[in-house]
Amino acid sequence: MAHIVNGDEVIELISKLTAIPSPSGNTGQVISYVEDYFKNLGIETKRNHKGGLLVTLQGDDDTKHRFLTAHVDTLGAMVKEIKSDGRLRLTKIGGFPWNMAEGEYCEIETAIGKRYTGTILMHQTSVHVYKDAGKLERNDENIEVRVDEKVTNKEETEALGIRVGDFVSFDPRFSVTESGFVKSRHLDDKASVALLLHVIGKLKEKQIKLPYTTHFLISNNEEIGYGGNSNIPEQTAEYLAVDMGAIGDGQETDEYTVSICAKDSSGPYHYGLRKHLVELAETNDIGYKVDIYPFYGSDASAAIRAGHDIVHGLIGPGIDASHAYERTHRDSLCHTGDLIYYYLQSEMA
Repeated sequence: MAHIVNGDEVIELISKLTAIPSPSGNTGQVISYVEDYFKNLGIETKRNHKGGLLVTLQGDDDTKHRFLTAHVDTLGAMVKEIKSDGRLRLTKIGGFPWNMAEGEYCEIETAIGKRYTGTILMHQTSVHVYKDAGKLERNDENIEVRVDEKVTNKEETEALGIRVGDFVSFDPRFSVTESGFVKSRHLDDKASVALLLHVIGKLKEKQIKLPYTTHFLISNNEEIGYGGNSNIPEQTAEYLAVDMGAIGDGQETDEYTVSICAKDSSGPYHYGLRKHLVELAETNDIGYKVDIYPFYGSDASAAIRAGHDIVHGLIGPGIDASHAYERTHRDSLCHTGDLIYYYLQSEMA
């Protein structure tokens, strides 16, 4: 089938977004990038007090609004302690086990903007020294950052300007294969952000006016639970979060279709909206899977918890190995983008 979205353009956007470090709490640089993207399209934006970015497209009906969100913040860490040997102990930002970041390159950003590279390792990594290196627990006590500077004690590390509270981001290792796979950290949720940017660009290019005034929030606190729970206009009737589809044992979601979430740990998503999304997919020859994500929460569920009276839904590209070194496929990106495109022009569920 011919897709509405251009997969190559979406993948190029993902590569640019993942290259910008943005752990929750330190997202100013990537928000500025998105801001400039919209500025180049001639679209006005507004930042909320939390630092997220809002875009509004006026529709034919201004009495009922739609609201879509994707989050640009990612997992990461902060410096918890500078150890006596000059290495760094960390505290996690977001929910992931340490084994998913062990061995990864990272970057430490100081409060004055200096950046240093390092590697996230077990303290007991050398098998020539530590007999039980492979058996020891991957936890806050044993995981550390080996800083790529000549430091052997706490004072020498502090002399670099590194302090407790400095942000640590993970190397995305972005890669695209000839077979169409996109591999990178932080596809959750920069793949979805790229899709929203691309689809909005398509609407602008085609001069399509939407049936309802529609707001787009590029949120920046989703990984810590409160990215899209505010700045929702009173007229909002439908809220669609665009976030990753979870892949694993017992799941329908794959890397080649759009995943439509029926339920996650917050409970069922709105049944009428879910059925509407399925109907749109079937009518427009969009590959899809309906699924349940057992350990998951979205910006849409955060908005419901905050007390907003909305119809809420969740879709996204299928992404393997969530919160680790993630992977999806061009096909999933295209099907997801197409569903967003047709949803925005449809009547409300």
